[in-house]
Amino acid sequence: MDDLLLTLAVPAVVVVSGVYAFCDCRRQRRCPPSPYTRKAARLAARDVLDLAEAVVDSAYAALGGLYADPAVPRPAGNAPAVSGGGGPDRGPSRPAPARRP
Repeated sequence: MDDLLLTLAVPAVVVVSGVYAFCDCRRQRRCPPSPYTRKAARLAARDVLDLAEAVVDSAYAALGGLYADPAVPRPAGNAPAVSGGGGPDRGPSRPAPARRP
């Protein structure tokens, strides 16, 4: 008897979920969400974007000197100069020789 109930429960769940999805779709078509809700979502997204821009701007202001072009003289400021610890060859490293199979 338990196997019969389990066998019938699976199609019943599928049919009920299909009916629920159909009714939910029709309800959303008849009553679309309020424009105020969409407007509030847009405003919240804009606030998050403004906050992200502020974070990026402050990070660039703090660390922008690290990405400056070395050929351009830096303005005198209180930022410490980073000494180059590398050797005399400052170009890209040579590629490794190709191995033969």
